[in-house]
Amino acid sequence: MSYDSAAWGALAFALSILLGVVTFYRWRSRGLAAGLRGAGWTVLPVAAWLTGVLELGFEVGQSVGDWAVDLVFKPSVWLGIVLTGVAAVLFGASTLLGNRRVGEVAGGGAPPPALGRASRRGKPSKGEAAIGDDDLGDIEAILRKHGIS
Repeated sequence: MSYDSAAWGALAFALSILLGVVTFYRWRSRGLAAGLRGAGWTVLPVAAWLTGVLELGFEVGQSVGDWAVDLVFKPSVWLGIVLTGVAAVLFGASTLLGNRRVGEVAGGGAPPPALGRASRRGKPSKGEAAIGDDDLGDIEAILRKHGIS
């Protein structure tokens, strides 16, 4: 359905006149602040028509309505929703599996060298001596100084 600019203008002016009448009565009963607020609402339909937002809002509403009708009556839309759910489950499963492997090494499930038993005792193993020995020693000294072992 297509409306020309004159029809949109007539709708905007009709809404503004209706809001103007409501504004007048509110101004009389509630005072100047309510009248000014109503005047702001009164000019909005004409502003929406002049900027094209009035027609845009109608088109958006019509598109949402068409989508809702398709949602109810089209099985292909149902299939799309089911596939969206399947995708969400797959993303969730991949996240859970990724989180399970955070502390594991690809070679067999042992924790990384920095978290192994040797570093907790204070004696580095063969593999740990070459990797960051100075940094680990400083950190261990700070922890021992504060009574954390």
